[in-house]
Amino acid sequence: MLVQIGTLIAATSLVQLANGFFNTFLSLRLTMEDFGPTNTGVVLSAYFIGFTAGAVWSGRLIRRIGHIRAYAAFAGMVVAATAAMPLAVSPTVWIACRAAIGLGCVGLFITTESWLNAKAEASQRGRVFSVYMVGTFTALAIGQLLIGQLTIQSAAPFYVIIVLFALALVMVTLTRAEAPGIMPEATLPYGDLTRQAPVAVTGCVIGGMITSAFYALVPAWMLRDGITQDTIAVFMLVAVLGGLALQVPVGRLSDRNDRRLVLAGLAVGFAVSALLLAVLPPNPAAVLPVAALLGGFMSTLYPVSVAHALDRMPADRVVAVSGRLVLVSGFGSALGPMIGSGVMARLDIDGLLYFMASVALLLAAVARIRIASRPPPAVRAERPFDILDPTTAPISQEPEATDPDGGPRAVPN
Repeated sequence: MLVQIGTLIAATSLVQLANGFFNTFLSLRLTMEDFGPTNTGVVLSAYFIGFTAGAVWSGRLIRRIGHIRAYAAFAGMVVAATAAMPLAVSPTVWIACRAAIGLGCVGLFITTESWLNAKAEASQRGRVFSVYMVGTFTALAIGQLLIGQLTIQSAAPFYVIIVLFALALVMVTLTRAEAPGIMPEATLPYGDLTRQAPVAVTGCVIGGMITSAFYALVPAWMLRDGITQDTIAVFMLVAVLGGLALQVPVGRLSDRNDRRLVLAGLAVGFAVSALLLAVLPPNPAAVLPVAALLGGFMSTLYPVSVAHALDRMPADRVVAVSGRLVLVSGFGSALGPMIGSGVMARLDIDGLLYFMASVALLLAAVARIRIASRPPPAVRAERPFDILDPTTAPISQEPEATDPDGGPRAVPN
């Protein structure tokens, strides 16, 4: 069983290796294609639009045709769309292809995670998903290193991405792991989550905007400013590793304190880091430590927001809450490159950094206002923090145990 689970985790790590490289590569390639700020922003946002749409309906497809066939269909969609991009270099084609890639990727992640959730023993599930997320962040980091090794103007990067997705497909279709059935989930009416955990919803929207704008637009600006591909790769690698490094300490901090206060602190920390990048001299010794902090603050906004939302909702809605927050984060992620590219076209990189700092401070203000109006409960009974990344879809964990009276456990806000 461990070998079978390991195959799924390894396949997903290959997908994330391809994704980490693809996102940075596309930012650089779009700069060379000169599509213009509007088209560039829409192409970069199209992935998140497809990702969000896929999060809504991919579960139904998995239920209808099964995990292995669904995985093959989603991977085939990604491979076909990636192969089409170098064949027809135009904004319209690339928008459609990126939307299809986003839809296929979310299908791959949901298929994998529901499979892992069903096959992992309850006593091992936390460790399994910790390994899963560490593999995800490590693969994203390695993907940045490919940037300095390939010629951006050629079709070779597309071929590398296709090979990685195809290898993941081969690994999963050849696995001997039995495909699981999918149990019905508790529904979550629209509006309930916003009423119970408005800070979490705001955190997911703003976190999505910041993260997508950073990964989509900062590499493009660096290339236009004459910075070498190797330096861009190192900068992005440091940001990803900073995100991995802060997951555990921030998680422990949020488990012991009001998560809204932690979220406000992360938002302020991100804003300060972004402003420092705007004023620091272009010296790696000065910039790279700040990039690590910025990546760390940025990557922890989403998991702290999710943990706060799960604190406030009944335990039988864990999966529904996680899925809804992925949709909310996807909405913010789709807005980030579109708004950010327009800002950067007028105000250059400083404008983008000020934009990201401003929305981060808005999140801090919302959290602070909410703390003042609704103080934390005297008795804390909360779910522990999990390492999460919105671009890998919800972790489909089982609901926690009920309270002694038999009802689902919830904490009032």
